[in-house]
Amino acid sequence: MKVLFCYWAVIMTVITVINACPPSDRAALLSIKAALHEPYLGIFNSWTGPDCCHGWYGVSCDPYVHRVADINLRGESEDPIFERAHRTGFMTGSISPAICNLNRLSSLTIADWKGISGEIPKCITSLPYLRTLDLIGNRITGRIPTDIGRLRELTVLNLADNNLTGSIPPSIVYLGRLMHLDLRNNKLSGELPSEMGKLTMMSRALLSGNILGGPVPVSLSNIYRLSDLDLSLNRLSGQIPDMFDKMPVLATLNLDGNMISGQLPRSLLNSGVSICNLSRNALEGRIPDVFGPRSYFMVLDLSHNRFSGPIPKSISSASYIGHLDLSHNQLCGPIPAGAPYDHLEASSFVYNTCLCGKPLSKRC
Repeated sequence: MKVLFCYWAVIMTVITVINACPPSDRAALLSIKAALHEPYLGIFNSWTGPDCCHGWYGVSCDPYVHRVADINLRGESEDPIFERAHRTGFMTGSISPAICNLNRLSSLTIADWKGISGEIPKCITSLPYLRTLDLIGNRITGRIPTDIGRLRELTVLNLADNNLTGSIPPSIVYLGRLMHLDLRNNKLSGELPSEMGKLTMMSRALLSGNILGGPVPVSLSNIYRLSDLDLSLNRLSGQIPDMFDKMPVLATLNLDGNMISGQLPRSLLNSGVSICNLSRNALEGRIPDVFGPRSYFMVLDLSHNRFSGPIPKSISSASYIGHLDLSHNQLCGPIPAGAPYDHLEASSFVYNTCLCGKPLSKRC
């Protein structure tokens, strides 16, 4: 009986060793831990023992090859460790280049810790299986790695709310599987890559709150799946391409707070866009009188531009317009009666050249 017990003990030990993560992965994780400091929650207290595939907070391994596949560390979470502490997370330090030794990594999330600084390790582009790179909500500086386009499996790139500088690398257009791009609220400059239209799988492109200049790339019309485009609060110039008849899925378009000029594209007003903010630009000319049954806007904000002429009569033909803002332009003439004007306030029409009629106090 004693011999049988020893036999099974040896078998279980062998199975445990086989299923444990390799020493190289464990060493990489401990280097990552050493480069970060989390003083309040004890996130890394579980990162002990020989087997990093079991019981290490935020670490998951591939069940077949027993290599580290996912690191998921979020500073804002509903995990019990946060609920017990009654606080969100705060972490300082930097992301160690040792992350690049985890060459089976498919998902890296170190997000919303507010104090992590330093640069994105350049070697991160050598991870061939990486599908998610999410570093939102830190204080990361430096540039987006120049050869980011090497990450051919990447589907999510989220670097928003950091202090990244420099331009968007041209190689980004080679991320052929990318679906979600979020670079909001950094200090990125230069022009948008002219070949962004190569990102044909992308559904969301969020780049607001940077210092990006140059034109809106015409090639964006090649992204059939694009539903959310936010380029607001930058320094974009030139005209809005007349491309919206080629973008049937686009629902949200935010270009507000730029230096865009020229006329309003006719195709935009009869597209599938339902939230459209073009305010605080230098758009001019007449608002095209082409509204129709396909025009469905929950929000249409054209305020703080240089539009002139009358309000288009065809707006009453739109299937729905919820919030309409035409204030701070050079519009003139009577405000039409009926929908959608009957539920709008005077603030939607103030500071124009000579608009008159309800809801303004000025009579025609």
